[in-house]
Formats: sequence, C-alpha cells, structure tokens
Amino acid sequence: MSTSRSKMITPLARVRGYGSAKSGTEHFWVKRVTAISNLFLVLFFLGFVVSMHAESYETVREAFRNPLIALVIGLLPVSFSIHMRLGMQTAIEDYFQGGTRIVLLLLNTFFAVLIAGASLFAVVRLTLGA
Repeated sequence: MSTSRSKMITPLARVRGYGSAKSGTEHFWVKRVTAISNLFLVLFFLGFVVSMHAESYETVREAFRNPLIALVIGLLPVSFSIHMRLGMQTAIEDYFQGGTRIVLLLLNTFFAVLIAGASLFAVVRLTLGA
C-alpha cells in the first residue's frame, strides 16, 4: 500500500530514512521567536549597561537585586544560546554526514547548555550576592 507521501520519496531515500523529520516548522518558528526576543533583550541590556556605566560595583549589584532586571538579563543568554544552537544545528546538518554530524550536534548542544548555564550562574551570583 503506498500513500501519496511515499510516492514523493525515491526508493533509495526511503531505505536510508531520508525525508521529512516533521520538525522543520517548529525549528523555523523557534529561530524567529528567539531572534525577536534577542532584539528586545539586547536593547534592554544595552540600556542597562549605559545607565550603569559610571556606577560602582556595589551600585550595579544593588540594581541586580531587582527581580525584573535579573530576570531579563538572565533570559538574554538563554535566548541567545537557543538561537545559537539552532543556527549551528542547521549548518551542521547541511554540511556534515554520518558520525561526524552526530558528534558535532552533541557538542553543539553541550556548548549551548554550558554557555547558558555559566551565564545564569553569573547572574544568580550577582543577584543573590557572593
């Protein structure tokens, strides 16, 4: 029994498992949403940095105790990391094959989590004091 979808895939592609992974639309939208959120988060961050450029370290730490500021600045590396991971994933999937692709995709994910985690750790330390 063949469906119209299976007619569109060549026999070799069907055997190798090539074809739609059913996640392209979600990938597309997450990249667009993170790009837009990055724009607003960076504008907020730049405004914060400009307003604090001549202040002492203690004043900046006091500003970080405001939950809204800490939350928005904490969201910045998370949004950046998600966007970066998806962009690199696309490049890796387009240009690498086989085991190299799998290793690079794993490293890409671990790197994005490491960057986001380290950045969040720094924001939490500034917020809670240390």
